[in-house]
Amino acid sequence: MVGRSSLPDGALFLGLDSSTQSVKATVLSNELIIVASETVNFDSELPHYKTEGGVYRDPTDDGRIYSPTIMWVEALELLLEKLKPKINFSKVVAVSGSGQQHGSVYWKNGSQAVLSSLDPGKSLVSQLKDAFSTMDSPIWMDSSTTKQCREIENAVGGALELSKLTGSRAYERFTGPQIRKIYQTAPHIYENTERISLVSSFMASILVGCYASIDETDGAGMNLMDINKRTWSKVVLEATAPDLEQKLGNLAPAYAAAGRISSYFVERHQFDKNCLVIQWSGDNPNSLAGLTLNTPGDLAISLGTSDTVFGITAEAKPSLEGHVFPNPVEPDGYMVMLCYKNGSLTREDVRNQCAEKSWDIFNSYLEKTPPLNGGRLGFYYKDHEILPPLPVGFHRYIVENFNDASSENLTEREVQEFDPQSEVRAIVEGQMLSMRGHAERFGMPNPPKRIIATGGASSNESILKLIAQIFGCPVFTVERPDSASLGAALRAAHGWLCKEEGGFVPISRMYMGNLEKTSLGAKLAVPAPEEEGRELLKKYTALARKRMEIERRLVEKIGRA
Repeated sequence: MVGRSSLPDGALFLGLDSSTQSVKATVLSNELIIVASETVNFDSELPHYKTEGGVYRDPTDDGRIYSPTIMWVEALELLLEKLKPKINFSKVVAVSGSGQQHGSVYWKNGSQAVLSSLDPGKSLVSQLKDAFSTMDSPIWMDSSTTKQCREIENAVGGALELSKLTGSRAYERFTGPQIRKIYQTAPHIYENTERISLVSSFMASILVGCYASIDETDGAGMNLMDINKRTWSKVVLEATAPDLEQKLGNLAPAYAAAGRISSYFVERHQFDKNCLVIQWSGDNPNSLAGLTLNTPGDLAISLGTSDTVFGITAEAKPSLEGHVFPNPVEPDGYMVMLCYKNGSLTREDVRNQCAEKSWDIFNSYLEKTPPLNGGRLGFYYKDHEILPPLPVGFHRYIVENFNDASSENLTEREVQEFDPQSEVRAIVEGQMLSMRGHAERFGMPNPPKRIIATGGASSNESILKLIAQIFGCPVFTVERPDSASLGAALRAAHGWLCKEEGGFVPISRMYMGNLEKTSLGAKLAVPAPEEEGRELLKKYTALARKRMEIERRLVEKIGRA
C-alpha cells in the first residue's frame, strides 16, 4: 500500500470553487489538513456589478438568469490577493478547482492569443475584458430554453433516448440547450465564438494560459457527451448547433493535468513554475470527492443555493429524472444526482417573511412546531423549479386522516396560507420530503446507510435533525461546509499523485486508514431514529408518498414538461 508519504513534505494543494454567489479557496497540507481558506462574495465585495445572489434576472426574457463573465475573473484576482498573506504560493505544487455546473463562457475569435500572452504587470480584468463574444454567461438557474430542450430530444428520438445517451434528458440549465438558444437567437455571437468553456474549464484556462479541456464529469452536465463512451455524441452535437465540436475542444478525465501554471501567475503571484493545474470539474462532483463518498449505500445532501442529493453507483442507469455523471475520482464508476433550484435563497425568503430575518427565530420555530406539522404540506418555488418542472408559485395543503398512516386514505385540501411558525416548518419539511420521494423513485438507497450533509445549511442542527427523521438514518457532517473547494484541493493532490505515478491511482491511497487525522473525516451529527422515531418515520413515509401524488397532479396541470 502506498500511504500519504506519496505527497511531498511541506507541499500545499490549492482548491478553488467558482460558485453562484462567491469564489472560495481551501488549502490542504501534504497531511491533508486545511491550513488556509478565503472567500470573495460577489454582491458585497464586487458591488459595482450590481448582482443579486451573484446573478442577473432578465425581466424581458422569462426564466433567463445569467452572470457577468468578467466578474468571475475579477473575483479570482481578489481571492488570490486575499490569500497571499496566508500562504506561500511557491509551496503550492498543484491547484484544481470547482465550477458551478452547466454555466458557459464564450471566448471570441482570437482570444487564445490574448490568453497565452498575458502581461504579469497588468490585471487579468484589463486584459480579458474584450476576450468574450458575449459578456453574459448563462448559468444553472436559467430556465429559458424549454423550446431548445424539446427540439434536441425530438432530434434524437425522445427524452428517454437522450437520457440513455447523455445521462440526462434535456434540462433547461444544461449547456447544450443554452448553446442552441444562442445559435438560434444571436447567430453573430455563435459565429464569433472560437471556444465554449464551462465555468470549470474557463477558470482552468486562465490558470494554464490556454484553452483547457472540459473534463468528462462536468461535460456530462451539457446534454452533449456520450455517457458510456465519454466522447462528444455526434448525433446530439448535430441536433444542437453546427461546427460545435471544434468550439468545444477535447474532453479529459477529471484526474488529468491540464498543464503547468502559466508564467503570468509565476511572475505576478510567485507560484512555482512547475505547479500543476489539475482539470477542474463541477461543484457537485468536487463535493463528492471532498466528502470521500465511496460506499454505494451512502447519500450526500448539499444544502446551498441549489439543493442536491447525490450518491455513487457502479453502472449507469439513466432515467427521465435525475442525472448520471462519470465519478470524478473513480474512472469506471458513476455518480447519480438530483438537483433542486429552490434551495437556500427560498429558505431565506421564508425566513425574511416569517421569522423577522433571523435564523435564530427561524430555528426556534422549527423546534417549537411538531414533526409532520399537523399535516401541513408546502410547495415553495421562488424560481422555476427543476425537480419537479413547475413554474414560480406557492401551493399549500393540509393533509388529513393522519391517525391511519396508509397513504391510500389520506385526503388533502388546499389553503391560502399557514401561520408563520408552520410556514417555517413547511418549507424545510417539504424540501426534505421531496428529496426523499424523488431519491427513492430514482433508485437511490432507501433508507440510506447514512447521509453526509454539506453546504451552508448543513451547520443548522434543526435541519439535520429533520433529515434524520424523514430519511430514517444517521446524519454526518464534515469539518467544512464548503466541500466543493475542499474536494478541489483534494483532487489537486490526487491529480498530482496520478501524474507522479504515470497513471490513475485510487484517491483513497492518500488517506487510507488515516481519514480521522485529516480534514476529511465525517462526524456523526444526528443518530438514526430510535423506536419512537420509527413510528414517526412510517408517517413521514406516508406523507412523502402523498406529496409525490400532489406534485404529479401539479405537474399535469401547470408543469413545464
